Amino acid sequence: MSRNRSLGAVAALSLSALALTACAAPAADAADAPQAESASLTLYTSEPQEKIDALIAAFTEQHPEIDVEVFRAGTGDLTARIAAEEKAGDIGADLLLAADAPTFEDYAERDLLLEYESPEAASIKQDLIDPEHFYVGTRLLPTVIAVNTNTITDAPTSWHDLTDPAYAGKIAMPNPDVSGAAAYNAAVWLDEPKLGLSWLEGLAANQPLIAESNGPVSQAVAEGSSPVGIVVDSLVRDLAAAGSPIEAVYPEEGVPFVSQPVGIFADTEQPEAAKLLVDFLISKQGQEIAVTQSYLPIREDVQSPKGAPEISDIVLLTPELEKIRATQASAVETFNGLFQ
Repeated sequence: MSRNRSLGAVAALSLSALALTACAAPAADAADAPQAESASLTLYTSEPQEKIDALIAAFTEQHPEIDVEVFRAGTGDLTARIAAEEKAGDIGADLLLAADAPTFEDYAERDLLLEYESPEAASIKQDLIDPEHFYVGTRLLPTVIAVNTNTITDAPTSWHDLTDPAYAGKIAMPNPDVSGAAAYNAAVWLDEPKLGLSWLEGLAANQPLIAESNGPVSQAVAEGSSPVGIVVDSLVRDLAAAGSPIEAVYPEEGVPFVSQPVGIFADTEQPEAAKLLVDFLISKQGQEIAVTQSYLPIREDVQSPKGAPEISDIVLLTPELEKIRATQASAVETFNGLFQ
């Protein structure tokens, strides 16, 4: 299978594209949707347990004939598990909901994913759809600077601010060996001319706490043990809504983001049931649930979470995906050499 094509539009949304309002597509005819008899699916995901539980509960209410078993782990653990299962000749999941487009591009190149164009795809942001339909994004997850407002009274406004010695010992960030978003971010930061290796070295000089994933980072900021964090924005909104003294800053240089794609493994024994789950995740109902979970939606007919900035107001870092794929492993090695 050849994947020789321009990949920049797959996961890198241009600001202008996001500012456009998509034309509403007519609802898919029910007769066109895949049908499933009684079926059992296994989903691998890096979603927080309570969030994926809510999504699956809503899906099974709509499709009681389909039972979904969830295996939840960090992206690094999931990719290691999938690699071991691939080597053994039997991937244990029907679908993967995790990480970033480069991860799914790698799986598509190895013929591990099933091609499927969802009827719901016409209504979502087109730059989140793999043109060959092996995966599709399900939400926007920008990485931002989070601050504890009880401790930080003069919040940083840029990534460069975090290299100030005043922040030494005060920063937390996720481990790219565990977090797919963090691994992607490392490659994006090193690729960004305004940041690059010199910035990463300056950040490392402030000796950030490297937490296992985004969740512990956001908790550390909310509790004040690390009053500044580098973390996905949805977790900041979650904690702020719960009353924690935390807020998000979208750095002026721009923010990296992932789209938490979903894809179906090619060897699934329940392809029609798996397609229905993909449809649900990107449907209006699925996206409305995502918004209640503080995520930025991928559909123009679903409003962003309360208190979230308009997507058109966020500067997004949009590197060429092919370059990020080629450099991500070495970027993680560079990160580990500086920070661990």
